[in-house]
Amino acid sequence: MIWSTEPSDRRADIPAAKEPAGLVRTDGKRPDGLTLIPWRKGRCLSWDVTIVDTLATSYVTQCASSAGAAVEAATARKHVRYAGIATTYTFVPVAVESMGPLGHEGSEFLNDLGRRLSLISDDARETSHLFQRASVLIQRYNAVAFRGSFIEEDDDVSG
Repeated sequence: MIWSTEPSDRRADIPAAKEPAGLVRTDGKRPDGLTLIPWRKGRCLSWDVTIVDTLATSYVTQCASSAGAAVEAATARKHVRYAGIATTYTFVPVAVESMGPLGHEGSEFLNDLGRRLSLISDDARETSHLFQRASVLIQRYNAVAFRGSFIEEDDDVSG
């Protein structure tokens, strides 16, 4: 995968670093990844992933009025947060709604990555497999978020 620096995971022949130390925002946070070689137009690619919980009170109104509204708002926030990085790197926010669509830019990025994987592996299904892996990750996120919404009761009831 692109976001690993392990040789066995360099399936796209594009080495990358997770949470690169040199790319720090003013608040000390870093993007999720950075390619170590140019991605497009001579610039390395940096990306940051966010999952927007469509059931959160702050997003319910947006999500009820328009599919993808919350993910596009999250994409816009990522662009503002990483504006400094975007001056020297290609920055792609990968935003996904927990119960809905993938943001336009993230979708284009995954399609591009899938094409690159297909060229190397000679398997036309790489893009489909990439989206399937992303879908499974979102399902796992949803399961953890759902489980976290329950109140755990103490089994040891003293009386």
